[in-house]
Amino acid sequence: MTAHVKIPLSDLASLSTYASASTSRLHSLYADIARQKLSNPAAFQSTVSWWRATLQSTLAKGWQPRTTDKLILHADPVVLPEALRYEGVGKPLCLSTVIAELANTKTLIPLNQFLVSRQSIYDPGWLPYRIASFVLGKPLWWALQQMNIVSADDGNETDAERWKYVHGDYVFVDLLEQAASAVITRQRDVGTGLADALYNFESFKDAFAAHALPGVVLSDADVRVLVKFLQRDKHVLVADKDVIKFSTPAVEELSEITTVDCGILELKTAISRLQVQTNSLQQKIDACTRRAMEAVRQKHEMVAKTCLRARKHLSEVLAQRHASLETLQSTLIQVEAAADNIHIMKSYESSTATLRALLAHPSLQRESVDKTLDAIANANADAREIDDAIRVGGDIAASEAGATVDDDEIAAELASLAAEEREKEELERLGRLQAQKDAVERERIDASQTSQQERPMREHIAEAA
Repeated sequence: MTAHVKIPLSDLASLSTYASASTSRLHSLYADIARQKLSNPAAFQSTVSWWRATLQSTLAKGWQPRTTDKLILHADPVVLPEALRYEGVGKPLCLSTVIAELANTKTLIPLNQFLVSRQSIYDPGWLPYRIASFVLGKPLWWALQQMNIVSADDGNETDAERWKYVHGDYVFVDLLEQAASAVITRQRDVGTGLADALYNFESFKDAFAAHALPGVVLSDADVRVLVKFLQRDKHVLVADKDVIKFSTPAVEELSEITTVDCGILELKTAISRLQVQTNSLQQKIDACTRRAMEAVRQKHEMVAKTCLRARKHLSEVLAQRHASLETLQSTLIQVEAAADNIHIMKSYESSTATLRALLAHPSLQRESVDKTLDAIANANADAREIDDAIRVGGDIAASEAGATVDDDEIAAELASLAAEEREKEELERLGRLQAQKDAVERERIDASQTSQQERPMREHIAEAA
């Protein structure tokens, strides 16, 4: 989708950054903020963050003017500010400053530099990192001067003058990382075969361009940037000319593209072309059938015969294409199986070499094993002798201890304990008898008191009678 020169107001208003900003806030966000870097750093960074989110959303939705690119920001001093013009606020006067700051923080990377650099953008030795560490603590614009992004006299420059240094094409790293993550996830679900890991540029684009970012399709330029990023920075594929190979579960480390890879890719491409042809032929056959039936209904016999002849010829060609397709698919399966067998044999060789290396260790030699086992047997025998000696010594000590004990003393102590036990039982019995006597006495006293209380009542009753 190619965006209009000016993004519709309704589209801009639908972005979360605009929806949460008042008109007065938008005025400050659209104003020139170059001098705020030193005078009000907090406000400066807040504005840059707002524009970062806004530009990212604009690109991700495909609203960038005059291009279909979604991962590449085209920083044009006329087109971009005009596209972001907002009714009642005007066009932004701060975009050159924002783009310079985003480039300095590696949120944006110049496209040409991104494509030609051999170093990963995550490498601390990469140019923006080297400059950032070199100018640590110095003003932003001084750092940008070293990168030839701005001129030395930044305090008096206008927005138009600053555009001269930031005008160009930039890769938007946040969107690139999002797209790469989606591609990696989708590739994991494709399959584990060697053919599943191989693509040319067109098949890669067909497989991933519509699934990298939600609701949009990546352009050819986006795809080239994405392939470069996946190869150099993510290390999940290797690309050589028109051949792209992902890493596979069977081969953890990426290897260079081989002639076998090229042959498999040719087979895969031929199968894809034949599948497209067979689908097209089938559609033509169905169309001939429909036209023939319509001609029969309208009594157009010649037209019907012509359609049937065409259908017959198309059916013959379709049968040939199906036969060729079946042959190629069978060949591809056999080639993949052979390639897998090579990996399996390499695994066998590696495991065999590992096992032999372990068995060659001096500790696993026959003489060493026998010697070690004999030493273990001797150690166990010594341990048993020590246990026997300790057990015999214990028995002797116990018998000697028993000989020193006087049986008469033991009997006397036993009699004393028995007497104490009998005395204790007698005291408990006497206590129980005394308790019973006390209970009987309390009952007698209670009965006597009750009788005395009832006597006047009985006398009164007798007199009444």
